[in-house]
Amino acid sequence: MFGLIGTKKGMTRVFKEDGASIPVTVIEICKSKIVQRKTPEKDGYYGIQVNYGSKKKVSKSLEKKFKENEVPNGHLTEFNLTEEEFNKLAAVKELSVNFFDENLKVDVSGISKGKGFAGVVKRHNFKTQDATHGNSLSHRAPGSIGQCQFPGRVFKGKKMAGQYGNKQITVQNLEIEKIDAEDSLMLIQGSIPGSIGSFVRITPSIKSDVTLSLELKKSETEEQVSVENMAEKTQIAEEAPAEEAPVEEAAPAEEAPVEEAAPAEEAPVEEAAPAEEAPVEEAAPAEEATKEEK
Repeated sequence: MFGLIGTKKGMTRVFKEDGASIPVTVIEICKSKIVQRKTPEKDGYYGIQVNYGSKKKVSKSLEKKFKENEVPNGHLTEFNLTEEEFNKLAAVKELSVNFFDENLKVDVSGISKGKGFAGVVKRHNFKTQDATHGNSLSHRAPGSIGQCQFPGRVFKGKKMAGQYGNKQITVQNLEIEKIDAEDSLMLIQGSIPGSIGSFVRITPSIKSDVTLSLELKKSETEEQVSVENMAEKTQIAEEAPAEEAPVEEAAPAEEAPVEEAAPAEEAPVEEAAPAEEAPVEEAAPAEEATKEEK
C-alpha cells in the first residue's frame, strides 16, 4: 500500500469553531525520492523503493544505488503497490504530502520509546500480590511460571519481565486534522508511537478500506517546471494573438449575407402590389361600356 515517511516533531493542539481543543501530533513529511521500481516480470510484484533521511555509512550496494539516482545516503524503505497504483506513479519521481486528503484516515507505524528493563506489573499490567497477610518481598513478583513434570518447561512467549518499549507499534484509524502543503506538515489527531525526531510510516487506514486516487501527481509534475517548460509556455503566449485574428474577420463575413437577403425579400413584395391594382382599374370601364350599349 502506498504511503509516506515523516518525522515526528512533537504535539500541540488545535481549536475547533465550537471551542473544542483537539490534541494533534505534528509530522514533517520527508523528501522521499523513488530510487527503484519493482515489476512482476523481474521481482514478482509491484512496488517502489524510497530514500529518506540521511545516514553516514551505508553498504556499497546502497551507496551505488543512491549515487545513480543522485540522492544523498540515507535510509531505504519499500511500499508494495497494486498495478493501478504503480501505473499512476509512473511519472512521479518524489513523494509529497499532496497525495493525502484531510478527509482520509491513516495508520501510523513507528518504533516506540524504549524504557529499559521493566517488571511484569509495568510491562504487562499484572496486578500485585497482597501487601499484607505475611507476604514478604513478593509484592510485584509474577508468581508461578511453569508446569508440573509434564511438559516440565516454560513455553515461549510467556509474559515475563524484560525490555519495555523499543518495538514497532502501529496505531490505526487516526484522523488527519490539517495538511500544510507549503511546509510539508501533517497534523494527526491523537498520539503516535516514537520519540521526537523519530521516523514514522503513514499509510491509508486498512480498516476504512480506502485507496488513494493519486490524481494530484499531475499537478505536482506541472509545478516542478524546468527551464525548457518555461520556454514552451512563452511560445504558447505568443501564439494566443494569432488565434484571435480569424475570430474578428469571421464576424463581418456572417453579417454580409444577412444584409443582402433583406432587400431581396422586400423587392417582390413591392412589385406584386401594382400588379393586383392594374386589373381592378381596367375592369371598371369595361362594365360601364356594356351598360351604355344596352
